[in-house]
Amino acid sequence: MPTCSEARSKLLSLLRGVEHFNTEIFPAKEALFASLAKGQAPGALFIACADSRINPNLITQTEPGDLFILRNIGNLVPAYGEMLGGVSSAIEYAVLGLGVSSIIVCGHSDCGAMKALLEPEKNGLDKMPTVQSWLRNAEAARAATVNTLRSDDAGPATVRCLAEQNVLLQLAHLRTHPAVAAGLARNTLFLQGWFYDIGTGEISVLDEQTRTSVPISGVIQKLQEQTEQETA
Repeated sequence: MPTCSEARSKLLSLLRGVEHFNTEIFPAKEALFASLAKGQAPGALFIACADSRINPNLITQTEPGDLFILRNIGNLVPAYGEMLGGVSSAIEYAVLGLGVSSIIVCGHSDCGAMKALLEPEKNGLDKMPTVQSWLRNAEAARAATVNTLRSDDAGPATVRCLAEQNVLLQLAHLRTHPAVAAGLARNTLFLQGWFYDIGTGEISVLDEQTRTSVPISGVIQKLQEQTEQETA
């Protein structure tokens, strides 16, 4: 735990950052913020972990207003009806209220939530009952992972495997939400699962059919070909 002096220093750092934004960053993007002041029209709903190392706008190279961002522990999406609340309402609003055309679920390396699922006692999950309850939404991913790998191995490879299985599970949960199901039926909504490696910066797309990771370049090429065929 930080000391009082350390906590005060960190707060001061945040405030100085705001000061810099007000005096330097905002003036340079004043036209953008003037347009955003009138409303938002994001193209995608980005569901990410609350991990402080994940910056959706940075890794997608997008501006404010481009992404409707939903963050929580473990980038989880409870199946519809299981835990109606902030996550389900954000999904519903993004699809029906804002008309997003894509939903991305992004998992990542070294995820604390995935580590806690693999080793609950070691990661203090017994002392965090609310987190423990929330992580039940990833239990099927944990079961799938430990069924194929050593259950006592919580190394980086196993954590990655669980994180990827978890993303695929949350995509399945997304499909149970009425607004999402309707968008998919109309072919006006696309779902994708991503895995972000913090140490390398590499992002791969998780294929739901093959349950394997695919390089971004391959997915871009396939989408471009599909677009060219439709417009030909």
